[in-house]
Amino acid sequence: MQTVTLIPADTRIPAAERVRRLRSIAWLLDNSIELPGGYRIGLDAIIGLIPGIGDAIGALLSAYILNEARRLGAPRTVLLRMTVNVIVEAVVGSIPFAGDVFDAAFKANMRNLALLERYHLDPRGARRESRWFVIGYSLLLIMLVAAIIALPVLLIVGIVRMF
Repeated sequence: MQTVTLIPADTRIPAAERVRRLRSIAWLLDNSIELPGGYRIGLDAIIGLIPGIGDAIGALLSAYILNEARRLGAPRTVLLRMTVNVIVEAVVGSIPFAGDVFDAAFKANMRNLALLERYHLDPRGARRESRWFVIGYSLLLIMLVAAIIALPVLLIVGIVRMF
């Protein structure tokens, strides 16, 4: 007869250890390779050079940091800021060459780790700061949508007035 050993379900990794692991992952993705002149890039910039899927793979790796931040209790506003960083890096990074340079310089994972650490050091301040970012970003999106709607309307009105 075989014996079964049960592993208790409550074997959680302490938050400090999880943040330390996230710091290592962010460093690997954004700063692990030293270039001449002292500038550092990471595996994310190298992976981003793969045409078509490189930036998608980088975004998936960055999503792990987002998920861990969620599991560590980061509020929605901080998570939204982190998500915007990943989306910006993935979208701009998909532009050939210029996007790869941006990807190496932007370092979304290190930014996200800084946001998470800021939240753990000063939860109230990080929430307030992130809330203002979300408000500003929402206003920017509203203005962008308004411009996208207004431009064709103004173009049609201008064409109609010509005739």
